[in-house]
Amino acid sequence: MPHKTPLDISLIRRSLVGWYRKHKRDLPWRRTEDPYRIWISEVMLQQTRVAAVIPYYERFLTLFPDASALASAAEQELLAAWAGLGYYSRARNLQKAARAIVELRQFPADYGALRGLPGVGDYTAAAVASIAFGMPHAVLDGNVLRVLSRVAAERGDIKSQVVRSRLRALAETLLDPRRPGEFNQALMELGATVCVPKQPLCGHCPIRLQCQARLEGLENQLPLSGARPGTRRLERHLLAIEKRGRILLWQRPPDSRRMAGFWELPEREQVPGAEVTEAAGRFRHTIVHTTYLVVVSRATQKSLADGGGSDLQWVAKRSLGDLPLSTTAKKALILLAKMDKQEP
Repeated sequence: MPHKTPLDISLIRRSLVGWYRKHKRDLPWRRTEDPYRIWISEVMLQQTRVAAVIPYYERFLTLFPDASALASAAEQELLAAWAGLGYYSRARNLQKAARAIVELRQFPADYGALRGLPGVGDYTAAAVASIAFGMPHAVLDGNVLRVLSRVAAERGDIKSQVVRSRLRALAETLLDPRRPGEFNQALMELGATVCVPKQPLCGHCPIRLQCQARLEGLENQLPLSGARPGTRRLERHLLAIEKRGRILLWQRPPDSRRMAGFWELPEREQVPGAEVTEAAGRFRHTIVHTTYLVVVSRATQKSLADGGGSDLQWVAKRSLGDLPLSTTAKKALILLAKMDKQEP
């Protein structure tokens, strides 16, 4: 194995923070010191692109400007505000944590107390503790793992706990104790904009002379990661059954493993005897490792009782905007609206 050049920790800290101050993106959560707002942004950013989060973040804070407002929100209002961001357990845990914060009568100001909130893991606690309160806790998200694996030329599987432990130790060593929040954000920003997964922009990297992967010509090979599971492909058939300004929907039960409380268009097997009258279109929708081909059709069901079946309900179309609709339901309704505009 090639000899590794010792890291100049002081130079890394200075170079990275200086680069960040000059090149950081102007994002709304970087304009506040409010721990509540910083916390909301960190949770929203998990598994979600920055560009997608910004409008949700601003709208969410308009509706729920503090922990008290979030704690007292109706679940349907909360889910409607979150609809489209995915991973809906995040929204429910946010509300549980907000209720805990209200009981504490102040926002938790240390890592241990933050870590004890519902839904708050090591990363979120470290991020909020360092950014909002200036506490020296290193963050370790996907972007940081990638940067550190290249800096150290880590050849182990980045998904293994042994490798992650090594990289966590490196993160804690590099962390600037005088400005931990700024350093953490700089490291994350570097991974998001320069040290990207494929073809990293090493020429723009402020710590390229300290990067062992670049020195060894491995920047495009690292990090190493175990094989990802293959993608399943399934087909779904949704029906749009309308009657006197209403549309037939069903709501996922509170104990549903996925998207509890969200409203959906019924699938063909949920409405026995439904007669398809017109094809509305189709679209693809991916959830984790499953890609669905969703076929949408207009249909009628003469024998359906006015109140719907046991798990079906007639909903006024004018009130759809007030409901937490699933992403597939929203996409299907968009297809139907386009079809209506095309009709003479």
